[in-house]
Order: sequence, then C-alpha cells, then structure tokens
Amino acid sequence: MIGYLKLEDGSIFEGNIISSNIKGFGEVVFNTGMTGYQEIITDPSYAGQIVVMTYPLIGNYGINKYDFQSQKPYIRGYVIKEHCDMPSNYLHEEKLIEYLDRNNIPVLTGIDTRELTKKLRSYGTMKGIITNKKDDVISENKEDLLREVSTRKVYHIPGEGPKLAFIDLGTKNNILKMLNGVGFDIYVFPYNASHDDVMPIEPDAIFFSNGPGDPKDAIDAISLAKYFIGKKPVLGICLGHQVIALAMGCNTVKMKFGHRGSNHPVKELTTGKSYITSQNHGYAVEKASINSDEIVITHINLNDNTVEGLKHKYLPVFSVQYHPEACPGPHDSMYLFDKFMDITYIYKRRSYLAEI
Repeated sequence: MIGYLKLEDGSIFEGNIISSNIKGFGEVVFNTGMTGYQEIITDPSYAGQIVVMTYPLIGNYGINKYDFQSQKPYIRGYVIKEHCDMPSNYLHEEKLIEYLDRNNIPVLTGIDTRELTKKLRSYGTMKGIITNKKDDVISENKEDLLREVSTRKVYHIPGEGPKLAFIDLGTKNNILKMLNGVGFDIYVFPYNASHDDVMPIEPDAIFFSNGPGDPKDAIDAISLAKYFIGKKPVLGICLGHQVIALAMGCNTVKMKFGHRGSNHPVKELTTGKSYITSQNHGYAVEKASINSDEIVITHINLNDNTVEGLKHKYLPVFSVQYHPEACPGPHDSMYLFDKFMDITYIYKRRSYLAEI
C-alpha cells in the first residue's frame, strides 16, 4: 500500500506501508545504530515517537526472546529504507514485521531515509504522521508518557547486597539486570512514588531510570530526588540524570535533534578517558545553569560538548546522560554500576559507624 510520512512543516515522504496498522502519530526522530533494532523499538524512552533508522537494511536477523528491553514496543511508528523479509540468524523466532504487526505498530518503508535524516538534523525533530492519506491532519496531543511506560505497582528483584529503591521512569530491562548483577536487592517503584512509599523498605540507595519526554514533566521524581539527595547515595541514567540535575537546581533544555545511537563519543574529564556510548535523549542539562560551587561536570559529549555526566562535590550523588548498560551498544561504561555499589557500601558503613 502506498503510504506517506507527513511532517508538521508540510513536507511529505512517499513510501510503502507494509504493516496492518496504517496510521501513527508522534515526534519523528532518527537513530544511527547499525544493529540493535529490537532493543530500540522496545526501549520505553521512545514512547510517543516515530523512529527513523538511518541504516538502510533493517530486520535481517529477526526478533529473538533475549533482546527485549520491555514487554512491548512503545514507539508510535517505524520508518526504514528497506525491510528484510528473510531474516538469517540462529536465534530468531519471528520476523520483525510480524512482531510489529502483533503490537499494532505502523511501518513505512521505501523512503529516502538519508534525505529525511538530513532534514531533521537541519531543522530539528518534528511532529509527524504515518498515513495512507496525504491530507491527514497532524494533531497536537499532550500525553502522560511516564504513566504509560512506568510500572503500576511495586515489585522486588532479590539480591544479596544493599537495598536499592529503583524509580521506574520507563526503564530498560538491562539496567535492572546490571544493577542486580552487581548485587543490589532491588525494589522497583512507579514514576510517581513519594518518599512515604519508598521509606518502608529502608533503602540504602536510590536510582532514577531512563524514560521518555520532557524531564520537567517528572514532577514527582524531581521532588523525590530532592528529598533523598544528602540522605542516601543517588544515581540517575538518561532521564534520571536530568531529574537529578533539576533537583539540584540546574535547568534542562530541548535539543535540536537529540542523541540517538550506539556510537556517541563521551569523555570522562577526571581521567581523560573517552568512551563510545549508547544514547537516546532529546533533552540536555544546560551547562550555564550548573552551580560549579557544588556540582562538577564529569563527562562531556565530544561531538557537541553537551553535558554527559554530573556529580555533587560533597554528597554521594552522580548521574550520566548516556546508557552504560548498552543494549544495544558498547560495554565501555559498565564500570559505573560497580562504582555505585562501592559508593553505597562506603556510605552504608559510614552511617553505621556514626550510629555507634
């Protein structure tokens, strides 16, 4: 079926709709990853977005049971140059289009994704619609994306180490796996949990996850971060990084087209080391808003010099903008989970000695 991607500036890209669902509305963004499409489409951070893949051939290794980052895809549409209908991988269990069809995700193929990506880079991300009608209107909806992607109830992932209150803003499965892997005893809370909800487990540390949307909409999480900063070790990733920054008095701003891919270079300023990282965000912490008397910039992006990491000078609080757990992407930064465990144990020991 002939289909279109219509952008809010009026431009139209013609291709073919190969899915059962022929319509989807959302913010149109692009991802530069050459692999990892299964992890990308099941990353809750993409809620409310139509994802454009810059790599031309997608679907060549199918879908398997190991790489899901959530129970379902949250994307509103998928735009690719060419779909592979004959996947070849020993792990694959179904075709990409079969999986997206089961989850009612519209798929548009055959358009010039290079031209589309250049447009988004030049003019910024835009609202758009996948449709079979050129005259369809792009509607403007304000959605509660955090409610859509977060857990509805508290659940427990047992571990032998310190208790971690994990605030689910739209987490990827592999973040939980990595934290549990270093030993944390994890209690996962909804995005709108209060300190009264969290305190009964007597947490040793607090974690704020990745997630979709404008960080300033995460009002409850910002309030919770303010409460725990100075009381417990706190770590945030991606949206969680922005939430912690806002809680410490910094400002966040919307980026022109964001960072979405698995090859973003980041420099750790304290060591001078550079890492290749996986990223997915459309907002950044405004560098000029950071109080340098209390907060240190620990990481910067080597492509555009944006803030990629922060820590408090005197309190056990730090955060990173990128995804150290990868999935998809390189494993350069997984040391951060061990670092968080070490900080938690040190702080726990100090608290114990202070009591006696």
